Amino acid sequence: MSRSGSRAAVARATVGTVWSSVTWAWWRHWPTWAGYAAGGFSLLYGALGLYWTAGGDGFPFAPVDPSRASGSILEGSRVEVVAPIIAVLGLVGAVVAWVMTRRARPGRLPTALVLFGWAVAVGSTLVIPDYTLIVLVAFAPLLLVFAFTGVPGEQDGIGDILYWHRTNLIIVFLGGLLWAAATLAYQRRVRGACAHCGRRHGSGDGPSRQTLLRWGRWAVVAACLAPLPYEVTRIAWYLGFPLGIDEDFLRMMQGTPGMLEVGLGCAVASAVGGVLTHGLVARWGEVYPRWIWFKAGRPVPPALATVPAPTRGLPPLRAGTSAGNGVAGLIFAGRSPGLHRRRAYCVAC
Repeated sequence: MSRSGSRAAVARATVGTVWSSVTWAWWRHWPTWAGYAAGGFSLLYGALGLYWTAGGDGFPFAPVDPSRASGSILEGSRVEVVAPIIAVLGLVGAVVAWVMTRRARPGRLPTALVLFGWAVAVGSTLVIPDYTLIVLVAFAPLLLVFAFTGVPGEQDGIGDILYWHRTNLIIVFLGGLLWAAATLAYQRRVRGACAHCGRRHGSGDGPSRQTLLRWGRWAVVAACLAPLPYEVTRIAWYLGFPLGIDEDFLRMMQGTPGMLEVGLGCAVASAVGGVLTHGLVARWGEVYPRWIWFKAGRPVPPALATVPAPTRGLPPLRAGTSAGNGVAGLIFAGRSPGLHRRRAYCVAC
């Protein structure tokens, strides 16, 4: 290798090391900045609530054409009722988040703050959003391609997929994750525990390390096996076997361009996810293996696994509870938001 090539290689390695250090340092301090981030989210969303209350455009739960609606439990709600609630909760949330960043001491006030924080986190991640999140996670690679090639079919572009009513739910979900992180860090500070692992070092409380490792291995096994029925059925449908469905439904999917191919792609992606999940308890999940040549031998940052985990794990849970929204809509309003439009593609995907 020439001297200039050697210098370029050293420069690239140096830049990569510095970037990794900065990124890891940023994630390592999440207990410190999570409260400020959650407060900023609440303040901005509360300000939007004030704007919508004052008659501003863009209320994301207003009744719209069914092709532009979401499956949120708030879909079709009245702006004069919901917007003021958003404004109040947002502004109160900003104050609560700021208090959470202060010194934490046991008492009634911290208990109330923790209850409020978890209520906001659960509501923002498991109650308000709909199935959009699992679609976004599953089709993220395709969306990147569509941004440059255009969306096949009748859609005019990405805007026909990620319209405002859907994008808003993604924003709310991410805000809920911030609230979960902020509340967890504050709760641990109140207990006098480590903000990162939640254990009070030296007190001997909690399960042993060996017990936690054993639980982790069984959890990984369950996580790897759980999607197998999903993967097997989608592959079977693609190959022409009506596994778990009738032949008429299979013919309908075969007659819809791209439906079975999308299902097959999701099954393959799910299988790859299972392999990556196994990395949580494998050696190559702790130290970069040789085939990742630019990181080989370096330790894998824990945040690389722990941060994507809730982002990937919560959307399927919320997609399942979306059925509850449909039942509630049928019972109380005689409707189920967009159910007729989603059934086929939800089954295929």
